[in-house]
Amino acid sequence: MPKGDFIFTSESVSEGHPDKVSDRISDAVVDAYLTADPHSRVACETLTTTNRIILAGEVRGPDSITKDMIEEIARHAVRDIGYEQQGFHWKHADVEVHLHQQSSDIAMGVDAAGNKDEGAGDQGIMFGYACTETPVLMPAPIYYSHEILRSLAEARHSGAEPALLPDSKSQVSLRYVNGKPVGATSVVVSTQHEEAFDQEAIREIVRPHVENVLPDGWMCPEEEFYVNPTGRFVIGGPDGDCGLTGRKIIVDTYGGAAPHGGGAFSGKDPSKVDRSAAYAARYVAKNVVAAGLADRCVIQLAYAIGVAKPLSVYVDTYDTGRVDEDRLSEVLQEMFDLSPRGIREGLQLSRPIYARTSAYGHFGREPEADGGFSWEKLDMVDSLKAAFA
Repeated sequence: MPKGDFIFTSESVSEGHPDKVSDRISDAVVDAYLTADPHSRVACETLTTTNRIILAGEVRGPDSITKDMIEEIARHAVRDIGYEQQGFHWKHADVEVHLHQQSSDIAMGVDAAGNKDEGAGDQGIMFGYACTETPVLMPAPIYYSHEILRSLAEARHSGAEPALLPDSKSQVSLRYVNGKPVGATSVVVSTQHEEAFDQEAIREIVRPHVENVLPDGWMCPEEEFYVNPTGRFVIGGPDGDCGLTGRKIIVDTYGGAAPHGGGAFSGKDPSKVDRSAAYAARYVAKNVVAAGLADRCVIQLAYAIGVAKPLSVYVDTYDTGRVDEDRLSEVLQEMFDLSPRGIREGLQLSRPIYARTSAYGHFGREPEADGGFSWEKLDMVDSLKAAFA
């Protein structure tokens, strides 16, 4: 964020949002293929609408992953989210699977062969970002937007709030003073609910989740607290709005507080640098900030399809850096292997760890024992500090 006084807003959407249902299904397919063969190639797109799920894309993996199995994977994902509604039900929805074999032309460019190293699965630019606004080194508006919805989802899944249904959205506007967040100016939450509950009842169900997530004293004025502003939200999810994989790329990343290269994550195996290089860029930026070398850091990586090395590595610390940026760029390129193979192996991305990333953000999460969210680890902090000691 720039220095000065301003208001900045970010939004999040829940696991039950139609686009996130699609992301979840696509990532569950990625996990299934990587479980069967860590070298599988997957590019799976999912469309969800009223009692219909359509999967399409390209794969290369073991024949043990059949269309019937993929259909069951999709149904299980929808059931786990919690959809058992007349217009969208895990058991009754029609599921079509149109996955086919990956193009041999793409495979030739991506696969390692002879003296040729593993190449990027596509061209493109990817960004990673970190800042000191929150303990997880994420921008505050997107962080709190995610946490509000995560709290509501936990209450729904546990049965503590039976009025709540899966589809929901949040939006948090924060006031910044001298470039630092100091409180919320408005909060918007729209959540699908059982028909028997009116707007005021849902407002009071949502209120404690917002108040508990925001820091003390940060709650917005009462007149700027909006819950289901249309008045009613009973019809939701894919029955209320068509969902597509990859449509929530700003929700998935930094809430608009940092650049985005344009590529979506979900449904793609780690040979696709849209996903893996964005994870690597976050990993690098987070370690830079955690090492105290800057308060804000963005990393841009660029790749060409079939080419192993990044075409460029750009570093910007927004005038918050405590070391020379040119020297920092040199050190980062020496310390981190940013080739597609280096990223995949260094972060151990060829594992079934992706379905869990499909909601509440790919960044700002805790690294998990099985390797989930490995790009959030801070194992390079000491090395970076030593490089600039």
